[in-house]
Amino acid sequence: MLSVRGQLRVPGDKSISHRSLILAALAEGESDIRGISDAADIRATVTVLRSLGVALPALSTSMRVEGVGLRGLTSPRGALDCGNSGTTARLIAGVVAACDFSARFVGDESLSRRPMKRIAEPLTAMRARFEFEGGDGLPFIVHGGDLKSATWNTGGSSAQVKGAILLAGLVAGVDVRVHEKSLSRDHTERLLRSMGADIRVDRENHVSLHPTARLSPLTIDVPADPSSAAFFVALASLADESELVLSDVCLNSTRTGFLRAMHGMGAIISREDAKTCNGDEVGSLRVLPGILTGIAITEAEVPALIDELPLLACVAAGAGVDLEISGAEELRAKESDRIKTVVSNLIAIGARAEERKDGLRVWGPRRELHGTIDPAGDHRIAMAFGIVGALPGNRIKIESPACVSVSYPTFWNDLKRVVGYCAGSDGCSS
Repeated sequence: MLSVRGQLRVPGDKSISHRSLILAALAEGESDIRGISDAADIRATVTVLRSLGVALPALSTSMRVEGVGLRGLTSPRGALDCGNSGTTARLIAGVVAACDFSARFVGDESLSRRPMKRIAEPLTAMRARFEFEGGDGLPFIVHGGDLKSATWNTGGSSAQVKGAILLAGLVAGVDVRVHEKSLSRDHTERLLRSMGADIRVDRENHVSLHPTARLSPLTIDVPADPSSAAFFVALASLADESELVLSDVCLNSTRTGFLRAMHGMGAIISREDAKTCNGDEVGSLRVLPGILTGIAITEAEVPALIDELPLLACVAAGAGVDLEISGAEELRAKESDRIKTVVSNLIAIGARAEERKDGLRVWGPRRELHGTIDPAGDHRIAMAFGIVGALPGNRIKIESPACVSVSYPTFWNDLKRVVGYCAGSDGCSS
């Protein structure tokens, strides 16, 4: 029998942490950012901003950042190492595109395989210049310059593409307008508005940014990351007995698709202590065990739970219910090919699953799951299977569990604290 009880505050939201640090660096005056994620991806953003002349202190959960202004960045002496962070590479490429210097962007093996021409195309249309050293990914060089206004239809829903265009327009001081198929996460827009930028969003998923002379400093308490909280929502929903409270979670509507999907499957999740922080709704989640049933996720629903889809597949396998996901081909361009990686690992431990071009299918009935999974260095895959491995009767070993440090360095310790489960000696401390 699995019992999950207590209260947990997962780390600060990674998306907001990235954007808070970048925008604070571009502001005039001192920003105060509290609750920053200590993930490896955020460390990459700090390192890159330092290389661009921002005097950032060592990364900690609370930081004061003295901004250099919209035109105050300086040419880096060496390559900008983005590690495993696609957000760092894409957003800061947008910033550099509007600067009067060039910069070479590099990353680890995983990041170097991820598509980058999706940002190069709109930024090139604005008159920046990109040099790719091979294929569609890193390394590449951005030659910044005097950008022109642009209207761009992304053809999909990508907060990183949208953010790169908005940041380029912000630094260049030109009008930009971005249209998305459906609204992606909108933290960039909310933070810009809170700092005095003239930014507008209409009902047709058009985002418009008009020239802004300066950004005011930012004061923010970064809420807990909903993508990290999702793992424990899943665990408590699958438990035999549970009453778990996840505190201070960002409940921005573009980030709560997983909660809506879990509600649709029968999970019992209530929101408490709602408040607003820099335009985002924040609150606590109380999770009780539910009798889960199957669900189908369509293309329109994908943007609001793109990061949680691997977890949702593991929830279905753990509960022994049917799941179909379609319209999610974007999963193939993440830290791993998440469709292939999830399905192959589910099959390896005895679950019923099949891969589709733009999604996957999982089906029941429930069975005990045993075996070893290889997350291919993908932090979200490792954590998703960690949740399945915590369920009674399952015996799952996870190779290289330390890869979770990309987004949630203390995940294994938190999981061990609430259920007494550990994926392996290198995954959590005793």
